[in-house]
Amino acid sequence: MPKLKTNKGVRKRFKVSKRGKVLRAKAGRRHLLTGKSRKRKRSLRQPAGISPAQTKTIKAMLPYS
Repeated sequence: MPKLKTNKGVRKRFKVSKRGKVLRAKAGRRHLLTGKSRKRKRSLRQPAGISPAQTKTIKAMLPYS
């Protein structure tokens, strides 16, 4: 059986934690940061989870995670 291919776009955007949760970065922290409060920018640093329905799809695209 051939090796399974990892979807490279998904690999760059998502990370699977040790417990198996799929994490993503929050949007809105690339530019135009001067208009955002410290609190908002700080909260944007934290990774966000994704819904269980999306988790199944993402994990299928990351066979070796």
